[in-house]
This record gives sequence, C-alpha cells and structure tokens, in this order.
Amino acid sequence: MAGAAGCMLCKCSARRNLYAFSELFSETRKIRHGFRHFRNATMVPLIPSGKGISKRKSAMAKRAHVSRVIVRSVYDGMSNEVPELKLVKASMDAREKSRSLTLKSSKQKRVPVFVMMPLDSVGVDTLGAPRIRKMKALSVSLKALKLAGVHGIAVEVWWGIVERISPLGYDWSLYEELFKLISEVGLKLHIALCFHSNVHLSSPERGLVSLPLWIQKIGSVDRDIYYRDQNGFSSEDCLSLGVDELPLFCGRTALQCYEDFIFNFLGKFDSLIGHVIEELSIGLGPDGELRYPAHPYADGRWRFPGIGEFQCFDKYMMEDLRSAACRLGKPQWGEKGPLDAGCYNSFPFGVPFFEGGEKSFLSDYGHFFLEWYSGKLIRHADAIIGKTADMLKKYQQDEKTSVLLVVKIGVIYWWYKTLSHAAELTAGYYNTAQRDGYDSLASVLLSHGAALHLS
Repeated sequence: MAGAAGCMLCKCSARRNLYAFSELFSETRKIRHGFRHFRNATMVPLIPSGKGISKRKSAMAKRAHVSRVIVRSVYDGMSNEVPELKLVKASMDAREKSRSLTLKSSKQKRVPVFVMMPLDSVGVDTLGAPRIRKMKALSVSLKALKLAGVHGIAVEVWWGIVERISPLGYDWSLYEELFKLISEVGLKLHIALCFHSNVHLSSPERGLVSLPLWIQKIGSVDRDIYYRDQNGFSSEDCLSLGVDELPLFCGRTALQCYEDFIFNFLGKFDSLIGHVIEELSIGLGPDGELRYPAHPYADGRWRFPGIGEFQCFDKYMMEDLRSAACRLGKPQWGEKGPLDAGCYNSFPFGVPFFEGGEKSFLSDYGHFFLEWYSGKLIRHADAIIGKTADMLKKYQQDEKTSVLLVVKIGVIYWWYKTLSHAAELTAGYYNTAQRDGYDSLASVLLSHGAALHLS
C-alpha cells in the first residue's frame, strides 16, 4: 500500500504471527534493502486474548492487537531540495490520501503510523555538544505529518549522547527539547533506547553517534569488551554479551549500565509515559536488534547473501563457552568456536558445519554450541526486558498510562529454505528446518508482556 508521502507501508494480516516468518521474508527484506528512505516495522502481538490474563497484560494486549507501522521521515534523503517546500507539497498530497495512512484492520481498528526521525536529526557537533539539526525543517515536517493523519514519531534515544562524557552523567536536554516540540504538535512518541552505535551507517556529515566516550576509553585498553569473529576482527558498534555480568565499567556490569540508563530515562520523563510516550523499544544489540553482528556489511566483510560468521571469539565469550562445556563434562567443546563454519560470504553448500558430519550443526557438539550461543541472546533479553517490565509496572495498572514494551529482532530470511538456515544460526537464532528457534524467545517476551518488532 502506498503511503501519503510516497512511501510503501506494509500491513501484516491478522493471521501472521511469530511462527509465520516465511510469509514476511521476501516483502520485508525487499523494503530493507531496496528502498532507502523508509523502514518497515511490523509489530507482532505476543499477548494472548482470553481469560486469566493479568490487568497489565490485558491493557497491553489492546494496544498490541493492531500492528504498528513505522516509516522514515518524509524529508529524509531530500538533501538536494529545500526540505520546507518539499514538505508542504507532501502535506497537501498527504491530506488527499490520508486514508492510506490510517490503515484499518479486519476489525476496523485504526493502525497507528509512527514516522521515523531521520538519522541526522540529532547528533553531536564538532565541539562535542549534542544538538538537534534542521530545526526549521523538522518543525514544518511535524505539522505536515500531523495533518496527514500520522499518529506519532519514532525517536531513537542514544546512550552515546545522553551518557556521553562520564558514567551516570546523564544529559537529557536534547531530548527534553525534542519531545516538547513533538508533543506540542499533538503527536505521540515511540521511543527506541539505543545502546549501540550508528557510526557504520552514516557519513560524517550526517552526524554519527558512537558509544559513550568513557566506554570507548575502556575499549581502547580492553578490546574484548566488543564482539570478535574467528579472525580476531572486532565490531565496536555494541558491547559483547560476554561482559553482561562483569563489572568492567567503572564498577558496573554492562547490564547495570543499561538498567541505570532505562531507570533514569523513566524518571526524567515520568509525566510523558503513557500519555505522550506510548511505546518503548529496548535496544538489545547491533541496530537495536536482538542478534549478533554476524553480517557486517558496512566495512565490506559481508555481502548478501553470505552466511555470516559466529561472533563469539572475544575472551569473555570464550571463557563463558569453556565454563558451559566443563559443566557438561565436555571441556574439549569449549576450546574454540565451530571449525569449518565457512566465512562471511560463504554459501552453506559445502561448508561442513552447515551440512552433516561429526562436528556439524546436527551433531551433539553442534547442538551444544548453538544452544549456548542462542541462549546467551535469550538470557540477555530476559534480563533487560524483565527489569524494564518491573520498572513499568506502576504505569501498566492504568490503561491510560500503559506503555507498550517492544523488542526488535532481525528477519534473517536468506538460506531459509536450506536445512541449516545458516544465516540465522550465525545471527544467534537457533532455527533450522527441524527446530523452532523462536519459541523460547516468544515465551520470554510473553512472560514480560512485550511485543515483537520484526525489522
């Protein structure tokens, strides 16, 4: 369906759910790779309807029943034209086609449309100060979007901006100004708390957001706080799961850093929760998705449709793997990651680990490793989402202030029709032709009343 501003909107049918990924693969990735000025975001409700549901979950279920749609800002990518003039024209077109943005489900319920803020809307200037860019264009576009029938704005709140200088030194001034600007227009907010970097996504002039400077300082001494592949190359976009419970960050663990940030955010914007801020997405990995950075396209290591590489070779992940193997009585299984698993741009055919044999994904060793590798992701999500859900309990008691908690995962669709689903395995999703790898994740999200965002 075409949106009012010339974007494509994807409305998922009521029968699509967590276990129907094959229906979403082609369409979702066509959007992700083929069109650069908008984003599809399908929310999959995980809250069952019926008796026996808590009041908190019931309130969230009403919000999650209808899929959300998130698209990029209408002026994103218009650098060669005057944004204000383009937006005025877009708003006029939008008013004529507003019905295409107020999509309706089979039960005639309105589907909220959230427009994504452009990557360069906020950032850190050359002096190191956080600031909002293109204020005039932003103000005009917000009014145009409101007239077009858009429900709200999706805003990324960056760890590398708010806690940039020092541990626990939170500076929310940029977002206070931005949220006020958006709410005064009458738009709602979908907030994505980002604990990753977008440095690999943009050119310098677009305003990069790195991890906090104090985190980078620690990383310059101990590079194993970042993920490493089998060749020792590190990914500095987010912290390794291996440091989740290690007090390496000025006396705090990585999980404590994330939890403190979320707690401080909720305290700072308490009056907006449920009224203006309707949805809260928690970043759990690269690009905010719950996965490993197994397909690093920006630096040229990976190209579609390569299977990617396992990201477990930093010393902290390897120590955890060795401990898991010893507990099982198989210390030899913890010596290193999978052998013969190919490289980033391999195809699964002819790669021993993804076919058959003594050390393949079908072997006892393969099952052990993949259970451990995917289990680290699930425990990471359980820890952070569980803490966040506890913090939100006071808001969920009243439907008027309830907020939808969201977890984002990547739709890794290539090689889906092979036996191993190799690209999913390297990303951390233990999903094969013989095993449902998403059931345990869905159970964790359901237990915390969270919705699933397929990116």
